[in-house]
Amino acid sequence: MSTAEKMLTPTSDVQALLRDLTLAWFDFERRLSRIPIIERLERGEFTIEHYQMLLRNLRPQVVEGARWITRAASSFTADFAELRSKVIGHAYDEHRDYKLLEHDYVKVGGNLDDIVSAQRNIGTEALAAYLMQQASLPNPINLLGAMFIIEGLGQKMAERWALRIQSALSINEESTSFLSYHGKNDESHIDKMMSIFTNEPAAVERHAEIVKTARVVARLYALQLEEIDNV
Repeated sequence: MSTAEKMLTPTSDVQALLRDLTLAWFDFERRLSRIPIIERLERGEFTIEHYQMLLRNLRPQVVEGARWITRAASSFTADFAELRSKVIGHAYDEHRDYKLLEHDYVKVGGNLDDIVSAQRNIGTEALAAYLMQQASLPNPINLLGAMFIIEGLGQKMAERWALRIQSALSINEESTSFLSYHGKNDESHIDKMMSIFTNEPAAVERHAEIVKTARVVARLYALQLEEIDNV
């Protein structure tokens, strides 16, 4: 058995859940590597126009993020009061992140009105609709799968992308504040999520739902990035 296989071998129900979420992440990472705008970034063929396109397309999803997380918090019953409090705290942490996107857009020559008025692309429409629908269901613990993917993107990819963008465009961290912030802070969000998986029995009980939600969100998030070239 390889080292990687040993790492993914469950020794408990919680580890089994984390194994399956990790596999969902690996699939998401493979999809990301084939998306045109990410391929350009990795090849060093990224321009100011590409960066502006990325920021314009991310803002609507980030605005919606605080909305569906808040909706999810309101959908938890008193039986999940502690989890509800953690979700509310998470929504508070991120509800103004879109301001960082606006800041970065203007720093690289974009017009503020253009990013503020940017419409959701097809992938964002699908992602936002799915997340809001799931968040409106009773006790939407399955959305931990969504958070695993989205926060994982910040933890594992945001800082790498920020540094590549800085190099390609000869700009500093002040112009990549959104990606740089998430690259430095999303690890703490992942740690909080790990604590929930460990201490919330309902998470293990809803293993299949959490993993399915992670896979759906990964697919729709990738679609959102794929659609950047079509808007």
